[in-house]
Amino acid sequence: MTITSMNKDLEALTLTVVAEYDVTAERAWLLWADPRQLERWWGPPTYPATVVDHDLRPGGRVSYYMTGPEGDQPHGGWHVLEVEEPRRLVVRDYFADADGVPLDGMAEGEMAVDIADREGGGVVMTITSRHASREDLEQVLAMGMEEGLREALAQIDGILAGAPAA
Repeated sequence: MTITSMNKDLEALTLTVVAEYDVTAERAWLLWADPRQLERWWGPPTYPATVVDHDLRPGGRVSYYMTGPEGDQPHGGWHVLEVEEPRRLVVRDYFADADGVPLDGMAEGEMAVDIADREGGGVVMTITSRHASREDLEQVLAMGMEEGLREALAQIDGILAGAPAA
């Protein structure tokens, strides 16, 4: 597994995941920039993602839904805040209705993705999810965010190794 650490900090209102990959920053960036690659790993295996809209530029929007084992389809989206290809992506991450409209009462967060060169080759990808309140962070943690991220990121190795889509 490529995850080297996962840290939740209730005081800083963050969940940070660090993963390492034996690829260039440009290749790691494609995991986010190519919607077909993104949907191969963004949802955990039991909730695969389908990317509907993918405009990865400041002011753009990414919308998606995940399909659960019982056919349920929770929707989500990102408002793209910052893009520094191939090193950094910052988005406002939210739960949405079927039309992509953010849901009232559901936690929103800011997710920053940083891709840095690793000494000796490869990259370190750090994903930091920051929330406005402890309640928001606790809400997503109670929904299984930690395990979901762990399962989702575990799928990246197969994509980078050139495994065909399922």
